[in-house]
Amino acid sequence: MRRPMTLFGCAAAAALLATTAVSTRGAAQSGSAARSAESTACTALAGLALPDTAIRLVEAVPAGEFTPPGAARPLEVPAFCRVAATSEPAVNFEVWLPADTWNGKFHTAGNGGMAGTISYGAMAGALGRGYATSSTDTGHVQRAGGFDASWALGRPDLVEDFGHRSLHLTAVHGKAITEAFYGTAPAQAYYVGCSKGGQQGLMEAQRYPDDFDGLVVGNPAHDWTRFYAGAHLWYALATLDDPESWIPPAKAVLLGRAVTAACDAIDGIEDGVLDDPRACDFDPAAVTCGVGADEASCLTPKQVQAVKDIWRGPTTAGGEVIYPGLVPGGEDDPGGWSRWVTGPERFRSTHYLAANDFMRYMVFGDPDWNFRSWDYGRDLPVALERTGPALDANDPDLRPLRDAGGKLLLYHGWSDADISPLGTIDYYEEVVSTVGGGADADAALADTQEFFRLFMAPGMGHCRGGPGPDTFDALSALEAWVEEGRAPERIVASKLEGGEVVRTRPLCPYPQVARWNGAGSTDDAANFSCVTPD
Repeated sequence: MRRPMTLFGCAAAAALLATTAVSTRGAAQSGSAARSAESTACTALAGLALPDTAIRLVEAVPAGEFTPPGAARPLEVPAFCRVAATSEPAVNFEVWLPADTWNGKFHTAGNGGMAGTISYGAMAGALGRGYATSSTDTGHVQRAGGFDASWALGRPDLVEDFGHRSLHLTAVHGKAITEAFYGTAPAQAYYVGCSKGGQQGLMEAQRYPDDFDGLVVGNPAHDWTRFYAGAHLWYALATLDDPESWIPPAKAVLLGRAVTAACDAIDGIEDGVLDDPRACDFDPAAVTCGVGADEASCLTPKQVQAVKDIWRGPTTAGGEVIYPGLVPGGEDDPGGWSRWVTGPERFRSTHYLAANDFMRYMVFGDPDWNFRSWDYGRDLPVALERTGPALDANDPDLRPLRDAGGKLLLYHGWSDADISPLGTIDYYEEVVSTVGGGADADAALADTQEFFRLFMAPGMGHCRGGPGPDTFDALSALEAWVEEGRAPERIVASKLEGGEVVRTRPLCPYPQVARWNGAGSTDDAANFSCVTPD
């Protein structure tokens, strides 16, 4: 699907296309002449006119080591043309254009947390695959911590940029810059992002379905306001409101091992991974401290209640789920509960820090707001009204994306200690129902899977990590779907230890699951089939 060039200065475009066409002929020239032509084409981009946008830097970067702004170590890159620009009021973005390895395609990398930084590492990875690639800081600069939201105080325009506008501008301007440099528009445009990047990807699919031909979306914080109120804040209240409810990291390990011992074999394989945690009915009361027991080896009654609350999720007075809770499994992973839920000490968990800043600066505009003052019946409607329109990517009507020819590959780790995988499943099922338009369930699913597929990753944590296989190439699967019409029937994921692959498993399009064939190693994906559970 070829995208039209928009928001592009026509006079500047004509001049630049004539100048930069030499870059597409570089392979036929001598090495020094080609490098000179590519450098000239790169420098010429400084004169490109883009609406409400200033190009701040244009430079030809040679192959080798390149250290992006703020990076602790250099990246290994091929030769490329680097363009840095700012769209009003403060949306910084960069576009990197391979000098002589362009694959003819365009790529945009999403963000994490509260964004505020350009995703240079992801850009370098895309550049290495031959992509012209882009990323944005979403309109603000992030201070230390990753979840600072003080920049949003009194700036609804910056919240709007953070929510959706910045990535859309980056995609539109990035494709225009790409066309100006190469003299031809990219054949396909792809988006890749996880977490906040997942929210960005679904926002693109819902609001700007013409921006990308294909999107890889992982562990999405798509229902942003309810997620911050019903997950980040809920877990903080469950563990911190009463000092005795806090669960030290060592006890998260204890809980995780108890869950695995109770539920690992349900799927027929004892491998430390729960294939579908919804089948696990483990009661955390089973590890409650007995009379006279050493509390370091068990959970107190208040800690048990905190676990139950986290797994249950908050509900309204009428029993309606506000946001689904976490599911059992992976609590003992170093990057799981000990980071997100418990933190290294009280008031240091990521959930608490994220909820506090979001509520203080985006919802209430009060730096002194205290999380203990929160009331779901009174405050949730306020939050939804104030931030929902800018931040919440929860529209299940993806028919415009389908009609534009776009493809969406969504994935989520079952052991995510940040964003509940149940929320992603709920959204997918809402899309199936909407796309189906009253058709029977099987037909609605089939229609949806023509352009939108969900892959659940057993044992994977938040975007990566966890006890299960967490490394897989979703972008190649998406390319085959978009460019060759081959929908992904399975994606092979690997588990690496010390840089070596120790296990592979297929990820299957939901609701299918990977089932061992009964012969051969259970660490080899070749011995599994994707089947629909009974």
